[in-house]
Amino acid sequence: MDLFEKCRQESNADKMERMGVYPYFRPMSSHAGAEVIMQGRRRIMLGSNNYLGLTERPEIVEAGIRAIEKYGTDTSGSRFLNGTLDLHLELEREIAQFVHKEDALAFTTGYQTNLGIIGCIVGHGDFVISDKENHASIYDACRLSYGTMLRYKHGDMQDLEAQLRKVPEESGCLIVTDGIFSMTGEICKLPEICALAKKYHARVMVDDAHALGVLGVGGRGTASHFGLEDQVDIIMGTFSKSLASLGGFVAASAEVLRYVRHESRPFIFSTAMAPANCASALEALRYLEAHPELVETLSGISHHARQAFRRRGLTIMKSTTPIIPIYTYETINTVMKGHIAYEQGVYVNPVLPPACPPGEGLLRASIMATHTKALIDEAADILADVILNEDYEQWQGQ
Repeated sequence: MDLFEKCRQESNADKMERMGVYPYFRPMSSHAGAEVIMQGRRRIMLGSNNYLGLTERPEIVEAGIRAIEKYGTDTSGSRFLNGTLDLHLELEREIAQFVHKEDALAFTTGYQTNLGIIGCIVGHGDFVISDKENHASIYDACRLSYGTMLRYKHGDMQDLEAQLRKVPEESGCLIVTDGIFSMTGEICKLPEICALAKKYHARVMVDDAHALGVLGVGGRGTASHFGLEDQVDIIMGTFSKSLASLGGFVAASAEVLRYVRHESRPFIFSTAMAPANCASALEALRYLEAHPELVETLSGISHHARQAFRRRGLTIMKSTTPIIPIYTYETINTVMKGHIAYEQGVYVNPVLPPACPPGEGLLRASIMATHTKALIDEAADILADVILNEDYEQWQGQ
């Protein structure tokens, strides 16, 4: 059999393209703000992870420009060799201070961060226990490690305890959870997780990719939100969402990160975070520290969006975060409604199986601190008109 035979078989993407409702890779020709230009037209952006809206802040843009002028466009080397800039060290010091950990380490991407920490710290004879709805990068990191991966049912603390009982006393164990689950906007049950970790002598890691800048005191994340910073051993986060850049970080004790710096293959064998990305992330972090009210602004406009959706008759998943999933159920309905909403001027992300259970498709709205109530109301009107309208005929072939 030809290796490429799988590439010739019709996929769901092919079917969506044939129907004229393909929802991916739409080009944008503007800043990634609350309103964008996509394919030549204005769209209200409800599909971005730019939670604090900082990608357009002039001082953050300028920081990136200054870094290019000073350092050039790239380091052309790994952090282990010639790729470490004073900017990297400055960013790591300040992110560690921000999340109240001894040390931090910056990676080139958020995905790579999970590969680099879990794949390194979980070794032969160790166990890693993951929530079944954790991000794909956590799954891949668990596979990369030499340890044994166990999974527990999403948010099910009884099942987590059942998995913990399987771990031999002589084995090391890491429990990994998303802080905010990206598909649903749910917050993890961190107090219960930490209590079980203490009972079974396990370590705890929280992926705060969607929680940094969103939860906790001044946006410090899930551990801060629950007052459990001293009980979470490893905090992972990204710069590509609330901090308006590209890259990721891990924050932990100095001894753990000294080990990771010298043993993590994804860290050692990757080119360092680009100067402009590093400078932009650092400036965004400083801006957040100077403007902690942004977190409350985001919370307030997210609450307004939930109310606006409900008032118009939309069924939304229970959430207290800026991620607000709207039920559209069947896959074809989800794709079609997402396409029509896009044509009507609202960009929103379709969530399809296997990212959700069959028959529980969603349009996932992501709110930014820079959304106004007027923009949210305009988007809610469009989404309600589209989602609650059962007449497909006029849209066939578009």
